[in-house]
Amino acid sequence: MTVRKTPSLAVVAGAAVLVTLAACDSKSDTGAAAGGPIKVSASDTACEVSATTANAGNVTFEITNKGTKVTEFYLYAEGDRIMGEVENIAPGLNRRLIVEVAEAGKYQTACKPGMAGNGIRGDFTVTGGVAKQNDTNAQKAEATKSYASYVANNTAALQDETVKFAGLVKAGKVDEAKAAYARTRVYYERIEPVAEKFGDLDPAIDVREADLEPNQQFTGFHRLEKDLFKTGLQPDSAQIADKLVTDVKDLVAKTKTLELSALDLANGAKGLLDEVATGKITGEEEAFSHTDLWDFQANVDGSKGAITSLRPILQAKDPALVSTLDKEFANVQGLLAKQRAGDGFKLYTELSQDQVKEFASAVDALSEPLSKVAEVVSQ
Repeated sequence: MTVRKTPSLAVVAGAAVLVTLAACDSKSDTGAAAGGPIKVSASDTACEVSATTANAGNVTFEITNKGTKVTEFYLYAEGDRIMGEVENIAPGLNRRLIVEVAEAGKYQTACKPGMAGNGIRGDFTVTGGVAKQNDTNAQKAEATKSYASYVANNTAALQDETVKFAGLVKAGKVDEAKAAYARTRVYYERIEPVAEKFGDLDPAIDVREADLEPNQQFTGFHRLEKDLFKTGLQPDSAQIADKLVTDVKDLVAKTKTLELSALDLANGAKGLLDEVATGKITGEEEAFSHTDLWDFQANVDGSKGAITSLRPILQAKDPALVSTLDKEFANVQGLLAKQRAGDGFKLYTELSQDQVKEFASAVDALSEPLSKVAEVVSQ
């Protein structure tokens, strides 16, 4: 799902680094210099943060949703580049988020009650500066190197498949383009949070029509999805296809400069499950093609890919957590396997309400241990 798009793998470009973050509409100027948790109280109309400054390094936020709407929480760098996020915070739910922010500077926090709009924003300042933790930890460095290869493989495939998909659209080969749509998006959904680190790239590539902001152009995959599956190709469909290829190539180039941290991987794994909970289980992501289960599988693949890279670290620090993750990943995968159709999946519209509820329960069960990974990795 992309609002803005929303999204989740908190990876970072350049020297700025990940977050597991927080805060909006703050009423306090208290700093978090001591490194203690920053309390975030979210409601339907406000978001109060106990601190608006923190030292560079690991920052912990404790978020409580005191409203009646499901909310999201973001930290933005300049240009609305998403440094990190947490989605699907239900009323009454508490979420602890650990953030690694290595670079001093001005940021913005945003709460999004109802998971829509630009959010309730506030200024957040990071002072000082620290070296990336992975620079001195061989095990973490190996994890990030492994995952960087995963990202590189998927972005390369994304570029190749997007070029082919766009070519089919431009040639007016509607049936072939429809068949290529879901399998092309798989590579994007596996590494989607990476795109969220680059300002407007994610919305340009993957914004849903329902999430468009005023005066925002509808471009990317979902615009072509609508053209192919609902309205028929439009006079500007070829132009939209060309722009998609350009944006994807831009994404691929920028991912080559990424510096990952182990916390990036941990938060990204959880973020991809949030993507499933907020868009795929509800059938909102693929509103015209109903190919949500393809995206669901890809998000699970991406989450599992991050955990696989972190596995040696987790096994050494918390083997019981690894066992739980293995069990819950297998449960979700088993449910997806039941919905296979040929080399893909059934349409979302073919699922019964009981099957949707079963998926939701399994994702919740996996989400809970995934939420613990960042804390274990940060130790």
